[in-house]
Amino acid sequence: MNETVKNLISRKSCRSYQDKHVSRELLDEIVAAGLNAPSGMNMQTPLFVVVSKDDVVKKLSELNATAAGMPSDPFYGARDVIVVLAKKECTYIYDGSLAMGNLMNAAWSLGIGSRWIHRAKEVFESEQGKALLKEWGVNDDVEGIGFCILGYEKEAKEKTQIKPGRVFYV
Repeated sequence: MNETVKNLISRKSCRSYQDKHVSRELLDEIVAAGLNAPSGMNMQTPLFVVVSKDDVVKKLSELNATAAGMPSDPFYGARDVIVVLAKKECTYIYDGSLAMGNLMNAAWSLGIGSRWIHRAKEVFESEQGKALLKEWGVNDDVEGIGFCILGYEKEAKEKTQIKPGRVFYV
């Protein structure tokens, strides 16, 4: 089995992160994978905001928790986040979803834990979310697709068993 397939099969989501940032070099590699995700008609609708500033990560986590109605940190203590947005054109939701997958698979291949956190749509539809987009210079008509939280696993978790009966050959 080649290394790419091994990484895809062994990847798992992370819920426990060390108190340590991912290097800029590794973040750049992960983002490159997201930028190269397939997109409908090659529209390349996804946009990425790489957040490593502790106060901004905390703010995003708080906005996400508010949208979810939860009291705890939905980012599980991850120190870095890639916000995936997509310009509202063509197949943008699917394009952003493919980009999220590429980000998480690339992270795993580099020894970085990751997890897709939902509610980006709700966060960036809020007034505070819209203000952040403006502050970041995102002026396009976008929708939040997801938060790709990143970091080094604090403790390894077992791989989830794959449910049987999900493949049909014709």
